[in-house]
Amino acid sequence: MSPTVYLITGANGGIGLALVTEYAQRANNIIVAGVRDNTKSAALRAIVPASSSKIIIVKIDSLSATDPATAVASLSKHSITHLDVVIANAGIANHWGSAITTPAEELEVHLKVNAVGPLVLFQAVYPLLEKSTVQPKFVAISTGIASITDMEQFPVPSTAYGTSKAALNYVMRKLHFEHPNIVIYPINPGWVQTDMGSGSANSFGMEDAPTTLVDSIVGVTKSIDNATREGESGKLVSFDGTLNGW
Repeated sequence: MSPTVYLITGANGGIGLALVTEYAQRANNIIVAGVRDNTKSAALRAIVPASSSKIIIVKIDSLSATDPATAVASLSKHSITHLDVVIANAGIANHWGSAITTPAEELEVHLKVNAVGPLVLFQAVYPLLEKSTVQPKFVAISTGIASITDMEQFPVPSTAYGTSKAALNYVMRKLHFEHPNIVIYPINPGWVQTDMGSGSANSFGMEDAPTTLVDSIVGVTKSIDNATREGESGKLVSFDGTLNGW
């Protein structure tokens, strides 16, 4: 039985590192871990995978127009000729402010990393997803804050982050309709207790983010494992199995 091949970006920490850990500890998996900076991969390199699984680290900076294609091209030397699951996890939340106070350059960089980055990634991995012998999947980590319908439920100053993730959601839904042979959807992992999630919660006067990393990863991986074209694809799915409004 051939291994299941995953590619996960933003793998150096937070949700990305936890996803790599989860999939690496399962049997018969190959995890391609995309990182922006190879010198900060100590935690990633410390993961002990299952005996039949392995981790391959590649450089993918979401601000780069060429890193994804270069990384994909490098996989042939590892005898990887297809991808089964790609998780576009890399993202930033570097500025919190109201619309009136958000600098244009902050919005631009958030859009480039959080929306353009996953699109460039899909363009690079598409040929290998097409070669999967199972149901290929392309999933992006989004957020409930990006829901325009449910905006009143998230009264936080998240203009740059929320706008960029709303753009990501559009890209993912568009890809869903354009590529009917692939499961494609954004998933809301919850407001997670990671450096990014807890840091933003602290800045809003909260003690911590409400969702534990364990609960998030259990929900996200369950969703991805069981996702179908008829079910999750083309929808904004939450880690707890519910659907978020666009």
